[in-house]
Amino acid sequence: MSRLLALLAAGFMLVASAFVLAPIGAYYYLAPTLPDVATLRDVHLQVPLRVYTRDGRLIAQIGEQRRVPVTFEQIPRPMIQAFLAAEDNQFFEHSGVDLSGLLRAVYVSAVSHEAKQGGSTITMQLARNMFLTPEKQIRRKLREIFLARRIESTFSKQEILTLYLNKIFLGNRSYGVAAAAEVYFGKPLNELSLAEMATIAGLPKAPSTINPIASPERAVQRRAYVLRRMLDAGYISPAEHDAAAAAPMESQEHGPRVEVDAPYVAEMVRADVVERFGEEAYSAGYRVTTTIDSRLQRSADWSLRAALLEYDRRHGYRGPLAHVDPAAADAASHLDARPSVGGLLPALVTAVGATDATVRTRNGASLRIPFEGGLSWARPGDDKGGIGVAPKNPGAVLSAGDIVYVLPLGDGTAYLGQIPLIQGAFVSLDPTDGAITSLVGGFDFYQSKFNRAAQAKRQPGSSFKPFIYSGALEHGFTPASVILDAPIVVDGGAGTEAWRPSNDSKSFSGPTRMRDGLARSRNLVSIRILRAVGVDYAVDYATRFGFAAAELPHNLTLALGTAQLTPLQMATAYSVFANGGYRVESYLIDRVDDAEGTTRYAASPLLACADCRAEPIETALDTPAGAQSTRKSPAAGPSSLDDRHLAPQAISAANAFIMTDMMKDVIRRGTARRALVLKRDDIAGKTGTTNDRRDTWFSGFNAGLVATAWVGFDQERNLGANEEGGHTALPMWVYFMSEAMRGQGERQLRQPEGVVSARISPSSGQLAGPGDPSALFEFFLEGKLPGSNGIGDDGQPGEPATQHPQSEDGIF
Repeated sequence: MSRLLALLAAGFMLVASAFVLAPIGAYYYLAPTLPDVATLRDVHLQVPLRVYTRDGRLIAQIGEQRRVPVTFEQIPRPMIQAFLAAEDNQFFEHSGVDLSGLLRAVYVSAVSHEAKQGGSTITMQLARNMFLTPEKQIRRKLREIFLARRIESTFSKQEILTLYLNKIFLGNRSYGVAAAAEVYFGKPLNELSLAEMATIAGLPKAPSTINPIASPERAVQRRAYVLRRMLDAGYISPAEHDAAAAAPMESQEHGPRVEVDAPYVAEMVRADVVERFGEEAYSAGYRVTTTIDSRLQRSADWSLRAALLEYDRRHGYRGPLAHVDPAAADAASHLDARPSVGGLLPALVTAVGATDATVRTRNGASLRIPFEGGLSWARPGDDKGGIGVAPKNPGAVLSAGDIVYVLPLGDGTAYLGQIPLIQGAFVSLDPTDGAITSLVGGFDFYQSKFNRAAQAKRQPGSSFKPFIYSGALEHGFTPASVILDAPIVVDGGAGTEAWRPSNDSKSFSGPTRMRDGLARSRNLVSIRILRAVGVDYAVDYATRFGFAAAELPHNLTLALGTAQLTPLQMATAYSVFANGGYRVESYLIDRVDDAEGTTRYAASPLLACADCRAEPIETALDTPAGAQSTRKSPAAGPSSLDDRHLAPQAISAANAFIMTDMMKDVIRRGTARRALVLKRDDIAGKTGTTNDRRDTWFSGFNAGLVATAWVGFDQERNLGANEEGGHTALPMWVYFMSEAMRGQGERQLRQPEGVVSARISPSSGQLAGPGDPSALFEFFLEGKLPGSNGIGDDGQPGEPATQHPQSEDGIF
């Protein structure tokens, strides 16, 4: 008997030793292959590229993986409890391995001869996700256990849980709980309900198949399991359990929580950052702060769409997209193939009455379209640009079963719309340093990704004339110079037809002061000025505004704006007038910070500032009330900036002041009179319309903001009768500036040294005699008064000045 007991004891000791020694042996065997868990302290989560406005609002999140890193304190307590209940309720008690769960997994694996259960704690899951492959093998499981123990001895429980909840894959490209909250419910983490938190906590088991998008039914079942576990653990009350379990499973895939719609900006930033930092930009967690102002960007986007829709209305209704049987069960399904474009929603006409029509959108919303305003514009159009008679009732426009686009107004009503065939671009910038404050490259980025603001080179037409006139001022012309507005014939040379340019109106005004020639955009005046100063001189002078000589035509058509330029180039060039004569360069990225907050790139723009001090102040249009901004602009004061940071002077302050005053007349009484609705005296600009009305422009500014609007077809063709810069592009600029300058005082260039004023005769442009009742005040560059060499020491006009040479048909 004693011998038997001894044998049993020996056998027990042998088994016990095996249980003790086997893990020890396994550990020493596998230890050399285990990674250093301390590297978790330096782990770089694959965080997508994020693009923000200068006031901190998200424009875009770019990258394959959706991840929003959060700290332990930012994770709601019920979310933590839900994960503990679902995955590892003993997390805060064990040291990395749950022995009972592990033994259960070993038993099941032994019985089935394969590793079916993991028995993994949260720490073990973290070890697997960070360092190991997911296959179920005994060797891999042992490595997972040993790594978990090392992690527990190196990190606190809070650090482990934070890493896990940021790292874990939760389906639909979302990694971490904050990203999952955005993807499945379109909310930040702290706004989730208990039911939504339990849904996310149930995902690690099978994120691709039980998520609420892939299988709402299975997601409900898994949520119920998590809620029961939370109830059993005492994390929630029975009432909370019942309410969460009964909540409907409402989920759809959401994009990142974009706060400012600026996809053209996002694409420009993406291309720039990838060029600077390579492909790692997509996953290294870079945060890009742009110069975009969220308020101005929203206004630019709305203004462009409004102007293009108005143009489209003027040219008639092209009819419904399709027609279906409104009584058919699948009638509404025909909307699924129609995308939303530029704020326009596809809709099914369900009823047409005497005074309105009713439509249903894809999400089931019912909207009313009133006839007045909503349908009355819809005169039938044709391919040749003609339009028919105005409709007299809704039935003349729509029928039940029509598939159409509508523009919702937010009050249960809508206007009939259609996707414009026309396109446009808009850009604004701060003339102080060239910071781009808004940019829109087309009606809808997802309809056409071509960025017309930065990529479309089109003829600027008459909006180029101010650069010619500025050069003329330096060449001896004055705003009072009288130039002949009459037909001109330019010999084309042997075998070439002569060039006979004309004014857009086909009429001529005879002798015209230069100021009036610009205000009324007289082509023949501009051509005669260019011929007098010389094409080579004018091209060279235009390079002061940032244009390359190679992109400017070296002939008289330069006066009519036949160069091929982008809206961004034009806005940047106009900033020279707005800032008092300094050449700045446009830029979009203010800085790039990496995932640790280290600045990897910071812009160092050249500043337009005659008198600067070291301490900066906010520019007047930097941010909406209450927002935070990182951009600064210099204030007037003693100069202490390094010369390397000061923009070069392109033209004199006196020249910029006079040109600005002349362009104010374009608005006061010239081709841009529609801008008078803004009721401001600090705005100036120039319209532009190219030959055959293929492109229309308006570039305008005050001392704090420059903006350029362009409207045209991608495939160039005539825009239609009366579609000129002042009628087609200018409204976009007016809509934008009405918001941009809201609440802002007038911002004028102060009259600089080198500018004098004198009374002139409006007919001759010469100095007016005493008592002349028709005399006008005019500005001149000092020393260039008409009929004199300038102001004498006694304050009186000096000797007669040299007159401009006359061409064969007369300049004056």
